[in-house]
Amino acid sequence: MDLNLRHAVITNVSGNSQSELQDTIVDAIQSGEEKMLPGLGVLFEIIWQNASQEEKQEMLSTLEQGLKK
Repeated sequence: MDLNLRHAVITNVSGNSQSELQDTIVDAIQSGEEKMLPGLGVLFEIIWQNASQEEKQEMLSTLEQGLKK
């Protein structure tokens, strides 16, 4: 992924409240637009990098279960 895109996404959401971040995520998912996927990827990268091992395991379990549906 281009570092400029990563930087742009981070710049766009830096300082946002939890509510604003949630709105951003929900809007990106509900829109279903492919162009939103890189931004969601950047947000997930931040989550992953700041998660504990326990939180990472929980995310992986949730992902695994979601893929089984």
